[in-house]
Amino acid sequence: MNGSMFSVFDMAVCVVPAMSFGIWQLVSVNREIAKDKAKKAPLPDDARHPVGEHRLHDR
Repeated sequence: MNGSMFSVFDMAVCVVPAMSFGIWQLVSVNREIAKDKAKKAPLPDDARHPVGEHRLHDR
């Protein structure tokens, strides 16, 4: 096996798993960010408390 073929094989063995892991981590983090945004989304108007139900609304 000549040097250039060994280099290509070595890069394939090292780079492919590293890039796969990096892409997997990026997708995983983006999913977690989307879940956090969905949890922080404001509730629809019908799911909130009516005005006057709490003391803070009476001020």
